[in-house]
Amino acid sequence: MRAAPRVTIVLAALTLSAGLGGCRSEPTPPTAPSHEDEQEIRAVLERQKQAWNRGDIEAFMDGYHRSPTIVFTSGAKIRRGWDETLASYQAKYVSGNAMGHLEFTEVELQPIGAHGAVALGHWALTETPKASDGVFSLVFAKIDGRWVIVHDHTSATAP
Repeated sequence: MRAAPRVTIVLAALTLSAGLGGCRSEPTPPTAPSHEDEQEIRAVLERQKQAWNRGDIEAFMDGYHRSPTIVFTSGAKIRRGWDETLASYQAKYVSGNAMGHLEFTEVELQPIGAHGAVALGHWALTETPKASDGVFSLVFAKIDGRWVIVHDHTSATAP
């Protein structure tokens, strides 16, 4: 009767070590966004750029998920919600007629799961007293079949 417990212990040890071996493997990197998803995300950025350059802040904001849960960080401030983000843009750029000309460059996309992606790139704002440039990272989520920004972290180059 003593042989049975030893067999059980040996089998348990083998099972545990096999399971631990699986934990030590490298995680599978996410695949690149599908061509269609990449085109859709880049189209959101293009529509935002065009809207900004024609002075249409409401159309620019269409790229964001219209929700109180979105997060926008810039200038060492955290803003939450679509309405607060719009109000911030309006106060800084629209009321002073300082929207200028916006460009995005060097945009890289990295997937996060099946329905998410991060866009990393450079932005430049010219033709305005508020001219500046910097980098951004935007978290996109596919919600209701549409790619929208749910988190925006934008920083400006130091003057």
